Amino acid sequence: MNQNFAAIVLGGTGQVGGAAVAELLAIPECREVVMVTRKPIAMPSRVRNVVLDTGAADFAERTAALAREVLSQGPVSAVSCVGVGSGSARWSEEELKQLEIGVVGAFARGCHDAGIAQFCLLSAAGSTARSHFRYVRVMGMKEDTVRAIGFTRLAIFRPGIIVGNAHTPAWVGWLGSLVPGRFGNIDQRILGRSIAAEIALHSREAGEVILENAAMKKLAAQLNS
Repeated sequence: MNQNFAAIVLGGTGQVGGAAVAELLAIPECREVVMVTRKPIAMPSRVRNVVLDTGAADFAERTAALAREVLSQGPVSAVSCVGVGSGSARWSEEELKQLEIGVVGAFARGCHDAGIAQFCLLSAAGSTARSHFRYVRVMGMKEDTVRAIGFTRLAIFRPGIIVGNAHTPAWVGWLGSLVPGRFGNIDQRILGRSIAAEIALHSREAGEVILENAAMKKLAAQLNS
């Protein structure tokens, strides 16, 4: 396991982001989690809240300045758990793009410009910019945007139906239990643990890895072994 690492997290107040932060804090080697939010929130020990205007023109530059400061203390990885989830039907495509591509892209560029090598990106099963389905298409465009930035290590997490999540109705979880493979269920705690495991165990590796349900479950188990 890598020693004395930190993580900068965007979207850490959400369901999946909160699970990832909790799993990171369970690792003794994690010295700090820095959560970037639009509004100040109460934080537990070893979590620092930094308020930035994600819609500002200089959001990438402010992210880079923050990342450089955290990097001065040791290795840092970056995580985006931004996602609209079940509320996406109420968003226009342009609103989705503004958040998923604009905000996440600016955050990723700032982290990369500061020298962060590893980026963990929450996406969705089946994501491709060529899809006829709006949400899947925007997720694919988000992936392409972050991919083009050129991180040394890029881990893309593509969960199916996330259960244990306040945004997932019980009937959807039941339906997901009948669906095998990448479009089926994954518990948000396992998803969060797989993000923490990627950072703790694989940050010094290079290349892109795409993790679907089975791979995330296997990765999460590595953190427990």
